[in-house]
Amino acid sequence: MRKLTLAFAVLASLGGASLATSASAAPGAPVGVTAPETVTDVRMTPMERRMERRMMQRRMERRMMHRHMHRKMMHRRMMRRM
Repeated sequence: MRKLTLAFAVLASLGGASLATSASAAPGAPVGVTAPETVTDVRMTPMERRMERRMMQRRMERRMMHRHMHRKMMHRRMMRRM
């Protein structure tokens, strides 16, 4: 019984180690070394930033309205029970 448990533990650790090594972005390259051609500067344009900001503001407004309506509904429900 102990040998079987030990075998399962060894297999599980080997499986976890193989998953951890295969999940890297560059499997053949050493850690922290990237080719200069692969590194690109990613920046938002002012238009993208403005669109992102508008989306976030609209999302916040929707969430606030949803919470407001939910509270109003719960208030009505509480008042009805009384």
